[in-house]
Amino acid sequence: MPVISAPHEFNVPDLFVDLNNVLGENLYLKCEGFNFAGSIKLKAAVEMIDRGERDGTLRPGMTLVESSSGNLGVALSLVARSKGYGFVCVTDSRCTLANRQRMENLGAQVRIITEPDPESGLLGARIRLVQELCASDAGYAWLNQYANLGNWMSHYRTTGPEIAAQFPDLDVLFIGAGTTGTLMGCARYFRENQPSVTVVAVDSVGSVTFGTPAAPRMIPGLGAGVRPQMLDESYVDAVVHVPETDTVRMCHHLVRHGYVLGGSTGTVLSGARQWIAENRPERDIVGVAVSPDLGDHYLDTVSQEKWLQDIYGLSPDELSGASRATA
Repeated sequence: MPVISAPHEFNVPDLFVDLNNVLGENLYLKCEGFNFAGSIKLKAAVEMIDRGERDGTLRPGMTLVESSSGNLGVALSLVARSKGYGFVCVTDSRCTLANRQRMENLGAQVRIITEPDPESGLLGARIRLVQELCASDAGYAWLNQYANLGNWMSHYRTTGPEIAAQFPDLDVLFIGAGTTGTLMGCARYFRENQPSVTVVAVDSVGSVTFGTPAAPRMIPGLGAGVRPQMLDESYVDAVVHVPETDTVRMCHHLVRHGYVLGGSTGTVLSGARQWIAENRPERDIVGVAVSPDLGDHYLDTVSQEKWLQDIYGLSPDELSGASRATA
């Protein structure tokens, strides 16, 4: 059994769900939500803080400052608390109540942006506040998840090899695009070690990451209002954009099979089904999708009937019908 001395030392690397009975496809889901931070972002948080300590960016007594829609903020709150750093998370009004409460419980200060930048949206406004805070106090340090090599390197070292070890015959890998850390780390790993694997990026409609027009997005996690600095599209074989209503329908379909998973997972799986339907080969393929977190982060949004009715006009009957049609 594993024995740890710090909370960030524990993560489940090899839990996969066979989704054939759920989606009718030869698709496996790598579940990354089983650690004390509750998401895949723990890997990036640990790697970026370790790099900062090695290069002298982080010194004892400093305060980390980072922009996050939620999951990285929770992960950094946990690691910062464990290592003795302060932490200020700059997020926005889309951050779920559960994630805000997790961060505050871990001692973080949460700053919420409500007014978007006219050109770069809520993300641009968040980054501007981070820069202002760091300029005002030499004791603040910005890890900058959007450009930090540790973000994608953590997945090059862990997530990619973990998938390859379990699926040596992998054909297609589906990964959601947020900061693109997971996407770039895994794509680089497979390009170098298993280049026959097709890497499909799944993004949200309204995200500008791959050059599509900006539009309002309400589910945090995937998508961006500013093109991620670390994105290199030469490592991506295909891109699928998913409307948030399809994300919600997929999440509710999964719940009806007993899987309470997050909004990012709903987006990735909806995109995976779309890609498979449009590119179905003559032989059965082996596909893996990455699930960044569990559904407990979204209980006050994606799981709430009133929220879904107010935001998308989706009724319980519509969601139930969509689930039956998906099954």
